[in-house]
Amino acid sequence: MTRDLRAYARQTNVQLLAGFIVLLFLIGDGLIYVFYGRESAMMGVICLAAGVAPLLIIFLVLRGMEWIVERANRE
Repeated sequence: MTRDLRAYARQTNVQLLAGFIVLLFLIGDGLIYVFYGRESAMMGVICLAAGVAPLLIIFLVLRGMEWIVERANRE
């Protein structure tokens, strides 16, 4: 049985990123909501989204580059 360790690493990285974002928004913004109220929590969502956006952009660019390279290697 041959394992594709690169695919496993890629899958693990995607799961870790998704877990980080979920924890950041649920725990982080949930605490803001509990201590400061709804309006502050809404502003917290906006600020968290602005902070996470560069990470997601970098992730998407790298995935796109990987897709292009894999496509070029098949031909």
